[in-house]
Amino acid sequence: MTVTFSDLHKESGLKALNDFLSGKSSISGDQLTKDDIKVYAAILGEPSADLYPNASKWYGAISAKLAPSFPGKAVGVRIGGAAAAESAAPAEVAAADDDDDLDLFGDETEEEKKAAEQREAAKATTKKKESGKSSVLLDVKPWDDETDMKKLEEAVRSVELPGLFRGASKLVAVGYGIKKLQIMLTIIDDLVSVDTMIEEILTVEPINEYVQSCDIAAFNKI
Repeated sequence: MTVTFSDLHKESGLKALNDFLSGKSSISGDQLTKDDIKVYAAILGEPSADLYPNASKWYGAISAKLAPSFPGKAVGVRIGGAAAAESAAPAEVAAADDDDDLDLFGDETEEEKKAAEQREAAKATTKKKESGKSSVLLDVKPWDDETDMKKLEEAVRSVELPGLFRGASKLVAVGYGIKKLQIMLTIIDDLVSVDTMIEEILTVEPINEYVQSCDIAAFNKI
């Protein structure tokens, strides 16, 4: 049965891939196939090990298999946006009409070489633009024990910012029947300021209907 993955350059797409790979080492069966290479080509960079552990492990395994086939030093090219990186996937689909396993150690076709070069160039450009990432553990406190914590979490997760990725969360008791929300965030340093997000988004209307205050419990460079 054909499996469909979409929006692999977004958080939702990477989460779907991560969930699919739970307990699996490859997309189809127990060995790497052309299906893995097609999905690999559609991802701009290695998924976060903290947010997407299954996808990150799978991505690393494919990278290790492909690395010996590209011993040369890349000089770097510029790709005009995420759509260009995704165009590698249709090119490979056209070159692979059957479901036979890909021989990772055999001779490569021109299409495969071109697609691999586009992937590496896209990853290099993305990493250069992002410059750095950080992992943030955020404590979000409600007004009292009557605050609807489900709606509080929904409000926090509704925040959409370029370079902001939300991860796992849990409720932690703080006393007197009150619980706080702890949520893991990954941010691109040049794009997101956690302090500004707290002051200008999380603690103002409409989210402050549920959120009384926010504190940074942990902040680590990735």
